[in-house]
Order: sequence, then C-alpha cells, then structure tokens
Amino acid sequence: MREIRGYRRGPFRVMTAFSIRSVTGMAPRNVTIVVLWMAGALLSFSAIAVAVRELSAGLSAFEMLAFRNAVGLVGILVVAALVPRVRASLAARRLGRHAQRNVVHFLGQYAWTVGITLLPLAVVFAVEFTAPALTALLAVLLLGERLTRTRALAIGLGFLGVLVIVRPGAGDVGLPALVVLFAAFAFALTAIATKSLTRTETTASILLWMNAMQLPLNLIGADDGYLARLLEAPLLPLAALGIGGFTAHWCLTNAYRNGDAIMVVPLDFLRIPLIAIVGLVLYAEPLDPFVFVGAGVIVAGILINLRAETTRATRPRGA
Repeated sequence: MREIRGYRRGPFRVMTAFSIRSVTGMAPRNVTIVVLWMAGALLSFSAIAVAVRELSAGLSAFEMLAFRNAVGLVGILVVAALVPRVRASLAARRLGRHAQRNVVHFLGQYAWTVGITLLPLAVVFAVEFTAPALTALLAVLLLGERLTRTRALAIGLGFLGVLVIVRPGAGDVGLPALVVLFAAFAFALTAIATKSLTRTETTASILLWMNAMQLPLNLIGADDGYLARLLEAPLLPLAALGIGGFTAHWCLTNAYRNGDAIMVVPLDFLRIPLIAIVGLVLYAEPLDPFVFVGAGVIVAGILINLRAETTRATRPRGA
C-alpha cells in the first residue's frame, strides 16, 4: 500500500481521459501538430481493424497478435541497436509489475481482436470508448482518487451510452459487445498499470517487455502450421497490422504530448464515423444511428468532465 499511496500523491497520478490536464499542465501548443498526430492515430487504428478483419479467415486472434508482437519486438530492438540511449533504457526495474500489466493487456487485446471479427467495426470502436470511464472508476477504487460529481456523471453517461449501442434484446450485438466491454475494462486496468510503471521505466522498456511477454502467450494459443499459414497470408494486411500496431499508440501519445486532452478527445472521437464509413464501403455494414447516439453520450460525459478538470487545474489555490 505504501507504493500505491506514494504513487497517488506523487506527480504521476493516473493518466486517463478524465484526470489528464496534460502531463505538464500546459495548454494545447500547436493545433496543426495535434491534428496531424491524430490523423496518423485514426488511420492506424482503422488500418489495424481492417487488417484483423481481412486476416481472420486464415489466422486466429492469437496468431495475429503473435505477429504484431513479433514486429513490435523486432522494431524496438532495431531502434535500440541504432540508438545507444534507447538501448541503455531497456532494463526492467519492476519486472513483476510488467508481468501484471501484460497479462491483463494480453487478455484485452485478445478480446478486442475477437470483437472485430464478430461485430460491425463502428460498434467495436464505440464500446471501446468506455475505457476512459472505466479507468476513472478504477482510479477511485484502486488508487483512492476523489470521485467528483463530473467524474461520476462521466462514468454514468459512459455506461448509458453502451446501453444505447447494445440495446439489450434488440439483436445479436449484446453478447459480442460484452466481449469488447471486457476489452475496455482490461485496457482501463492497463492504463493504470502503465502510468504506475512510468515512475521507473521508459516508454521503450514498457514496449519491449510488453511484446516480449505477450509474444510467447500468443504463440501458445497458435494452432499447428501457424508459420506456413502466416507465409500464405496477404502481405498488405500483415503490413498494416504490424506497422499500425506501433504507429497508432506512437501517434496518440504524441498528440497528448502536444495538446490537452480537452482538444485530443474530440479528435479521437472521429475514429467512430471514420471506421463506420470504412465498414460501409468495405463490408457493407449499415450505418446504425444508435451507435452514433450512444457514442455521443459517452464522449459528452468525457468532455464535460475534462472541462471541469481543466477548470480545477487552472483555478488559483485558495480561490
């Protein structure tokens, strides 16, 4: 408990779409830079989803994730070989915490990948937007952060939005959507663990151990003849899966570094209409108005709380 209390009171409080004021508390710097980073993130996430859908006929979720881990691992090692500073930062000071984070993240990644194969792409992305609400709730339960009225409102609207999207009893979306909701829960736990790790570990170290630990877990789940089927898989989706898996988080991280969450989150919301159009064009998935209404409810809660957090952050002490 000593570590958790020190973490909560220290400068590295959990970074969620609710408690982010930006890491340094600074205002958005350059709108053009943020928009460009977010454009890269939006394209990367969409490319990953399409790649999973295209590869799912020949590869299982475990096998696709194993390939993604392998590409990420090779990429980090290449960078480390070329950049001495990165190479010196790869050691893990808290290997046990890495293991905890990566087991949870592994389960979330698997559930998200399965969800892509079962649901319309826009539904997956919309339900995944509950991760910030879940992160805020877990921060209250696990880290003792204060549950303000706007945080409670954001959490409530997040779950209301899911109900609007899923509409229990309205079709076949319900059970598969629970799989994606589990993925969002796992991503929320991962966000808390990641922020805790940033106290002692570098980004390169976190990514290295993420891929190094999750690769064997995914290989255990792979079927016989995996390598042969991987070699027969279409090259373009494989490239999108491997490269997009790296660039998506790289771009999103840099967007938050250059702009406040109050600016980044609305841009991130564009993932939903973008992937809805992709699903319509490539897979004839109908545009469901309930998905957009539910997603709007979720993001409204996020934005209301972000504005309140920003106001509290800029208010003079004692005011």
